Amino acid sequence: MFTVTKDFRFEAAHHLDHLPTTHKCHRLHGHSYKFTVEVTGEPDERGFVIDYAEIADAVNPLIAKLDHYNLNDLFSFHTTAENLARWLYHEISLSIPVSRIVFYETSTTSVIYEG
Repeated sequence: MFTVTKDFRFEAAHHLDHLPTTHKCHRLHGHSYKFTVEVTGEPDERGFVIDYAEIADAVNPLIAKLDHYNLNDLFSFHTTAENLARWLYHEISLSIPVSRIVFYETSTTSVIYEG
């Protein structure tokens, strides 16, 4: 079994207004988000589990919706890393058989969503 991965990045702002006003994430702030899309399987007749271009084709329209926006203006859910990873997984899985998303809110913090 193989796992193919491709990394993506976007910049966006958000705030977690459900947290106490004393929590720093309650205030508007931005992140340089990074996430990895993973697809697991056996190679096909081309020798690919999936073509990297297929992953990019599934993800790039989502990046265009997120990059340099205030995420709170886009979603009705709390824009935590957990919820964003789940949203990405479900949106990407409409196009390709994603096995998991590794979503980095900062360079040292991440969440994994496996559906």
